[in-house]
Amino acid sequence: MLKRMKRYLLTLLLLVLATGQGLAQCAMCRGSVESSVSAGDTSMAANLNLGILYLFFTPYVLAAVIAYIWYKASKKNVKKAQATSSIAG
Repeated sequence: MLKRMKRYLLTLLLLVLATGQGLAQCAMCRGSVESSVSAGDTSMAANLNLGILYLFFTPYVLAAVIAYIWYKASKKNVKKAQATSSIAG
């Protein structure tokens, strides 16, 4: 139990330390986009928005695919269990 608690604490610590770099990158991207938009180039801002949407939807699509595979496997196991019980009974 103590080993698991140490692992969770270490993971939380690493996540907290990693957020500082993420915030710095956001400021750099924002500055870059603002300067390109003020110069008249809107393609960089549009590409950045597409990248944000891609990063937003990827975990949800991945979770949906895993849920679908899990559902199919569960359904297959139920059919197998029913077939086994009908043969035995």
